[in-house]
Amino acid sequence: MIDTQKIVALVQEAAGLFADRKAAGHITVKGDCDFVTAVDQAVEGFLREKLTALYPEIQFLSEEQDNSRVDMQGLSWVLDPVDGTTNLMYDYHCSAISLALLDGGEPVLGIIYDPYARELYLAEKGKGSFCNGESIHVSSQTDLQKSLIAIGTAPYHKADYPKEFDRFRRIFENCLDIRRSGSAALDLAHVACGRLEGYVERRLKIWDYAAGTLLVREAGGVVTDYEGKDRTMTLMGDTAAGSPAVVAALVEGYLKD
Repeated sequence: MIDTQKIVALVQEAAGLFADRKAAGHITVKGDCDFVTAVDQAVEGFLREKLTALYPEIQFLSEEQDNSRVDMQGLSWVLDPVDGTTNLMYDYHCSAISLALLDGGEPVLGIIYDPYARELYLAEKGKGSFCNGESIHVSSQTDLQKSLIAIGTAPYHKADYPKEFDRFRRIFENCLDIRRSGSAALDLAHVACGRLEGYVERRLKIWDYAAGTLLVREAGGVVTDYEGKDRTMTLMGDTAAGSPAVVAALVEGYLKD
């Protein structure tokens, strides 16, 4: 039996490490526009140690480790210790801890914590979605032209972006406006609580979207791939999230190749 409140408390405790500006400036380059800081490593180390001590039978899948031996059909923690690492490096306050628990390849617990806004997003399968204890729901807006849409640019795949920015241009021309935060987890959380009507991004990693997927679905929304099929927990995939009508409009009009 998972003690959800104990897990929430651990995530909030780990978020205190975000305040270490010296650690945020200790940077390792993993690839083009792909970084890890000492904060990423400290948050992951803290949560791995605590969660493994509490639940030694549960596997651990994280952005900052080799995941080749993880059986994603078993019980697995999925952690992004800092979703929005580049934002953290620049002290641009839009980063979060994202933690999910998968069972049989499906998220059954999702936690996203924004340490700057002090907002704790929580979803358990079949129990709804919450922000700081208050029930949240996706927007009731059904008209794409009246919808605020978040985009993600996956900057480590810049060669693809002439086509992607043309896609974004067409979405922008047919929605209320667009936003780009640099944190997939927070974009998904903001879809779940109705601040955004939709969100689209290519090549998201599982630790970017696992917790947020459950949040959106438990808040009455949908999370799909760019063909409109339910987003499954693969290591990488294209993702569209939002209210059902808005996602349908995005998929049919702009996302399907």
